[in-house]
Amino acid sequence: MITRLHGRSHTPHDPLEEALARPLSPDESLPECTIVARWPGMDRFIADDEQRTWTSLQWADHVEEALLEHPFAASPCDDRAAILHLDVRLHPDDRDLTGLEWAEVAHRLARTAGIEIPGKESGCAWIAVQARPGRLDLIANLIHLDGAWHAPPTDVLRRLVDETCHIEQDLHLISPVRTGPTTRPALRMAPTASAQLADEQTGPLAAVRGLIEHTAHRFARQPEAAGTDTAHRLELLARRLLALQQDLHTTAAQVAQARIAAVPPSPPRSVHRSP
Repeated sequence: MITRLHGRSHTPHDPLEEALARPLSPDESLPECTIVARWPGMDRFIADDEQRTWTSLQWADHVEEALLEHPFAASPCDDRAAILHLDVRLHPDDRDLTGLEWAEVAHRLARTAGIEIPGKESGCAWIAVQARPGRLDLIANLIHLDGAWHAPPTDVLRRLVDETCHIEQDLHLISPVRTGPTTRPALRMAPTASAQLADEQTGPLAAVRGLIEHTAHRFARQPEAAGTDTAHRLELLARRLLALQQDLHTTAAQVAQARIAAVPPSPPRSVHRSP
């Protein structure tokens, strides 16, 4: 099981689109089995709704609600990128998990990240999406319903990786760590300039793209045609930045592979046998 923590964003719409591998729709209802887990406080919203199922756009809007309701809530770094997105992927040879097993994985990861606190219904709004084979996406709003900002642990990625190892053992899954080559240890290289630019956590392009996406979403909510046109232009700019990030990420990966290939293999150890 591989864990990936994405850079925080200003809206849950793009993370949900990535989780579903298609654009959000205001008309098409998501199958009930797609959202395998969610924060407990969402039950009262669904109970008051006459609809049996929600559209993908409604799910995204609901996760975003606290961000819009509390315009002055900000992180300790004074930013508004409140949407946390992480995904886990099974090994290609793993068995298919049931809906209940995916739900268990989601709740365990949510508790590990600190976004789910047992017994607290006014915490972070989050959903777990299982729409792609062997993959689970967890999307959360770090702003509580009361406007408080939730700061995940500084070592949240390490905690998530540790928890996925426990999940692999409990659910009898294949660990990627045990299936890789064992002849040479993995080499840790210093990040190149292209890798730093493409970084999904702290890269400058990620911050700019998040700001553009957030502004586009604001304009899209305005009824005037000018607002819709501006939102469309901003979305195009954000997509161009995303494509640039992906190109940089590919370039960084190629550079890293070339640097690893250039490292000579360790000489074989001689074995001394007693006569």
